Amino acid sequence: MTALAGPSADAFWATSLRRWNMVCWVLFAGMAVGLATMDRPGASRFGALALLGCVVLCYALLDRFPDNPVVRPHAYLGVLVLALGGTAYLGSSYAALFMVTLPHYWMFGRTPRASMGFLGAAAVATLAGTLSRQGWSREFLSETLVSTLIVVAVGVLIGLWAHSVVEQSTERARLITELERTQAELSQAHQRQGAADERERMARDIHDTLAQGFASIVILAEAARAGISTDPERSARQLRSIESTARENLTEARELVGSAHTRVQGETGPGGAAAGSVGRTLRRVLDRFAEDTGLTVDADLAEVACDQQTRIALLRCTQESLANVRKHAHASTVGVLLTRRPYGVELEVTDDGTGFAPEKSTGFGLDGMRRRLAELGGRLTVTSSVGDGTRILAVLPLEIPGHEREEVRV
Repeated sequence: MTALAGPSADAFWATSLRRWNMVCWVLFAGMAVGLATMDRPGASRFGALALLGCVVLCYALLDRFPDNPVVRPHAYLGVLVLALGGTAYLGSSYAALFMVTLPHYWMFGRTPRASMGFLGAAAVATLAGTLSRQGWSREFLSETLVSTLIVVAVGVLIGLWAHSVVEQSTERARLITELERTQAELSQAHQRQGAADERERMARDIHDTLAQGFASIVILAEAARAGISTDPERSARQLRSIESTARENLTEARELVGSAHTRVQGETGPGGAAAGSVGRTLRRVLDRFAEDTGLTVDADLAEVACDQQTRIALLRCTQESLANVRKHAHASTVGVLLTRRPYGVELEVTDDGTGFAPEKSTGFGLDGMRRRLAELGGRLTVTSSVGDGTRILAVLPLEIPGHEREEVRV
């Protein structure tokens, strides 16, 4: 019969086969004892024992060397058919040998057709041997022929049923194996996606925090170096801003390494904002930006109470927009408008700089803002053209927080 699929099914099949082999050896031994002690003496006894010995030897070789090129399963079945015909001719216990070896036709027949073919050949050989020994008689018709046909019919029915069960088990085992493989692939895909999402989140956080801080440090350092001889007081302020920004970057780096959540500091902390006061948080960011760059900042910031994730998103969008103004816009005035709407909150950042073509933008900042807002159900609109300044509009739905657990450093 066909072996079951999968490692566990193979182990089950091997265990069942070993148990069946043990049963076969016990039955063969019982037959040998029966022939030696109960069969009538004479040449027929020794002939039957010799035929049984040939069957047992072929079975042992097939069991011990399953890949032997000489003793193949069909060769063994052929020997078995001849042995049954011979024992029937000798008048020995051919019926017992037939019953003991009946499952072998299905075990070693490879296919149902081959199994039924060898089983039919065994029945014909048995009937031919019996007919040659006792001739055509009523006893042959009423006993030998009928009993042999009944045994063959029962063997065929049981074999076909067992073959159907094994086929169903094989298909079930195959489906289970495929399901396990699919689940393993899906788990690996989830792990890969999780790792990719984590890398993207880390890259976005680094870009929004550390990279912006380092860019501010570079710009402030260049300005301080250029004005240290002509305006030492301004350079001193810029150096203090560099120190403050570097300390904040160090804190951000520690939080990122420790996988800590970004947190909004309390009102008493340095540069912090009270829970829910996103307007005051943005006001401090804009004051520092105006001090560092000397640009005019027009801000209209409503006091909007919102959850911590919305505050983080609005803060990061403001920081990224101001960083783009600082690096690319060459603007003189920046406008920031924070408004509470029935559908949520709007953050608008405008400048009167040189502008750009949004469809040609390849930077990480705008894409990072879009992803951050999309995760919260919001959207980002960028309106700009060369020479006409830039307008950034972030829209987020609002959820009034029940209690705050996280702080954002600004």
